[in-house]
Amino acid sequence: MSRIVVGLLVLSVLAGCASSGPRAPVVERSSAPTKAAKAPVKATEKDWRPRVHVVQKGDTLYAIAFNYGLDPRELAEQNGIQDANLIKVGQQINLFAGAPRAAVESKMSLVKDQPKAVKYPYSESAVSQAEGGAARAEAKPKAETKAEPKPEAKPESKAETVAEADDALEWSMPAQGKIIAGFSEADNRKGVDIAGKLGQSVFASAPGKVVYSGSGLRGYGKLLIVKHNKTYLSAYAHNDQLLVKEGESVTRGQKIAEMGNSDSDQVKLHFEVRRLGKPVDPAGYLALNKP
Repeated sequence: MSRIVVGLLVLSVLAGCASSGPRAPVVERSSAPTKAAKAPVKATEKDWRPRVHVVQKGDTLYAIAFNYGLDPRELAEQNGIQDANLIKVGQQINLFAGAPRAAVESKMSLVKDQPKAVKYPYSESAVSQAEGGAARAEAKPKAETKAEPKPEAKPESKAETVAEADDALEWSMPAQGKIIAGFSEADNRKGVDIAGKLGQSVFASAPGKVVYSGSGLRGYGKLLIVKHNKTYLSAYAHNDQLLVKEGESVTRGQKIAEMGNSDSDQVKLHFEVRRLGKPVDPAGYLALNKP
């Protein structure tokens, strides 16, 4: 009997030791991701603009700059144009700085380095001297010419893609009033028309620099063009008074003109947003009530 009791005690001790061993870890499962997902990166847009524009009939330097989203003063300076009104049909306008000139320089140096021809009076001694010189030239071994390494092509100064930072602009309404004409590529309406009163305030829709202030672009009347960055510019047409000058910096919401009807059949503001010179729908940047 005592042996049975002792055996039971031993079994109970062994069972207790086994139960006190290490336990398997508990893993909590969750459907939530362990790492925050990044927002998709917006793809950059290729720059469609050519390096050179050939002047066509009716072109002006201001219109060329406007259509390519450039500063007309910078365009004139990099092309050596002293008078913006003096450009000719067929003239090549470099739209971006750093136009190649190596071909012209090489031709000029080739002409400059060629020896001049010299005439001597005819005589038997002169003929024999010339023949002897030719024979010596043929007998003389030619010097080995080492191939010079070609210079590495420098990257073009033109921007091939548009940085996303240029999209980070805060836009506001350029004037208060009813939208009487909306943007339409099919109807060649390059912006929106906002009706108003004569002398009503016109505001800069975004911060930037005034690159044009005048009435030299046909169909726009008294016009202001503000360049905001390398990508965007905005245009304010048919004004009665222009209150800022070319080269002046403006802030968003700053009064820059007074509404009028210059080169228009009614008082209104024609407003355009251009991306790389191409007109885009201002409704993509402003809360507009379509007409």
